[in-house]
Amino acid sequence: MKKSVLAFAALAIFTGAASADGLSANVSLVSKYKYRGQDQSDITKESVPAIQGGFDYTLGGLYVGNWNSSVGFANGTEMDLYGGYKGEAAGVGYDVGLLQYYYPGSGSSAANTTEIYGALSYSIASLKYSHVVSKDYFGYGALAGGVKGRGTGYLDLSVNYEVMAGLTLNGHVGYTSLASDLKDVGYENYMDYKLGATYDLGNGLSVSGAYVGAEKKNWGDGNKGRLVVALSKAM
Repeated sequence: MKKSVLAFAALAIFTGAASADGLSANVSLVSKYKYRGQDQSDITKESVPAIQGGFDYTLGGLYVGNWNSSVGFANGTEMDLYGGYKGEAAGVGYDVGLLQYYYPGSGSSAANTTEIYGALSYSIASLKYSHVVSKDYFGYGALAGGVKGRGTGYLDLSVNYEVMAGLTLNGHVGYTSLASDLKDVGYENYMDYKLGATYDLGNGLSVSGAYVGAEKKNWGDGNKGRLVVALSKAM
């Protein structure tokens, strides 16, 4: 069920955008919005372009931000609000915060989801864990008669390696561990993946491509692997 449309590169956000204090912005055009390996738009189509973008404000290690995307449900809009603190100790980066997924056009609060997260990064790799603290997990429980999704967790391991000036290889594997109530009504834990590359065109502009998908099991075609391309601009 979750998000949709046009993003590629926000798949494995290591939240917080700017390296210096102040306000920054970003916008992307993507061929398909995949989130944690799952389509967020029409699952019968390989490509459903979407536009995404947001803002971040940083002050020291503190940050707050907003990210938005078109989606194939909830009348087409997803809004994410987040805030946290990030820093570095002994060469290891750390990041802790809270993220609220909000679907203003859904007419219901069931899909709205709140997660807390913590992440560590070293050299080319990062490891992040997100934990659902809201009652439901993107409305899955509501669809199954009102069971709870609280306690669902997501583990994200990402690697980004610059092979030459401007060209970075991107790899990711993630695992969704659903709350026991969701598994009791037939939902299954699953693993997702991404393998691709990003090329820096200069002046904040970049182009990327990746093969993104997830284990299918009983999730259907929304978990199919797809080639996702994106054009992004950081400001």
